[in-house]
Amino acid sequence: MDNNNYILGTKKFLFVSLESLSGDLAWTLVKEGHEVKSYIKSPEDAGVYDGFIERVDDWKAYVDWADLIIFDDVEFGSIADDLRKKGKLVIGGTEYTDKLEIDREFGQAELKKYGVNVLPSWQFSDYDEAIKFVRENPGRYVFKPSGNTPSGGKGMLFLGQEDDGKDILELLEQNALVWKKHTPTFLLQKYISGVEVAVGAFFNGHDFIYPINVNFEHKRVFPGDIGPFAGEMGTLMYWSEPNVLFKSTLLKMLPSLKESGYVGYIDINCIVNHRGIYPLEFTARFGYPTVPIQLEGINMPTGEWLYRMALGQDFSLKTKKGFQVGVRILVPSYFASDKDAEIVQRYRDLGISFKNPLIKDGIHIEDVRNDNGIWRVAGCSGVVLVVTASGTTVDESRRLVYNRVQNIIIPNMIYRTDIGSKWGTDSDRLHTWGYLNLINLG
Repeated sequence: MDNNNYILGTKKFLFVSLESLSGDLAWTLVKEGHEVKSYIKSPEDAGVYDGFIERVDDWKAYVDWADLIIFDDVEFGSIADDLRKKGKLVIGGTEYTDKLEIDREFGQAELKKYGVNVLPSWQFSDYDEAIKFVRENPGRYVFKPSGNTPSGGKGMLFLGQEDDGKDILELLEQNALVWKKHTPTFLLQKYISGVEVAVGAFFNGHDFIYPINVNFEHKRVFPGDIGPFAGEMGTLMYWSEPNVLFKSTLLKMLPSLKESGYVGYIDINCIVNHRGIYPLEFTARFGYPTVPIQLEGINMPTGEWLYRMALGQDFSLKTKKGFQVGVRILVPSYFASDKDAEIVQRYRDLGISFKNPLIKDGIHIEDVRNDNGIWRVAGCSGVVLVVTASGTTVDESRRLVYNRVQNIIIPNMIYRTDIGSKWGTDSDRLHTWGYLNLINLG
């Protein structure tokens, strides 16, 4: 079907969420004229998105109302499977894809099953066993939580620096009692150096939707990759025809994704070097802030491509040439361990101002509410906005996105100033190794 001749009409979208993650996507649909309702389970997110989208307390009451149901996180796979069997259009996980992301050991085993190289890794639910393992097998490891970690706990990832593993060992010994409470299951993975790059694509239930997305995440809070892991502080990305990286990783998962009936976005984050490609983890859902940055680069109505994907149609995304950059903006309450702490109260309801209120291009909402036209910080996460821009070169995209950031006035706002700055070096290496070379799938 020709993209140019497709007419969607007004549709009813129902979002079902564990946390306040997909509000900007939902708001985009509202601005396109669609009817949108959103359910968010977390009581800590009360008030988030008020004034932007309509929130409901019982999503199941609107299943028959909805033309399309969107589950924006893992853990909904079995529910989504059941709704699909009943004939509902659903974007979201399956039991299989949930397990790919939540159970890191299973995800690595599936990659290996389909002939993808994986790094040695060991999953533990007993800290004493992990301590014994490191003592008996000295080496440099990465500590990663397993399971569906809430956004507030994304920082529980540690890259070992010592070749004999003494730093990991010390951390495990000193923090076992504390970490058992919120990270009961974890993975130790062999460390490898190289370029971190991810490749992803939308999937319509039986095939990938092209072009693919190549992206470079920036996970630590502060510029220069300093500080705790924040889940994600910003991303450089571009849309591409299939390349060697895609063929060597995600494309090999096509049979299992098709068998599971998955509909949505799926991404594999990798470390690559001159020796090979080593996938680290799956994201079998929309990514955050990946989705707002992708919207910056898609030249189609959002409702159209979401609906057509859910229908299982084969079509190509219309995307911009060049690069997209996204920068995430936090406030200091992000660092509060107690969600009732004084600093959380200090920043909740804080007004967000703009030097030029008429220019909000590339401004995407996270934990924000609309108070009669005044945007205010909402919830208690301290994650406020994503700012995006697109350009024909990385330098142009970076210049534009940081100009847009300068238009925002939030006291003590925190953001990275170096998103995409390593592109020159990373792209040289990736092209030298051949991983970004385009291929013909025909």
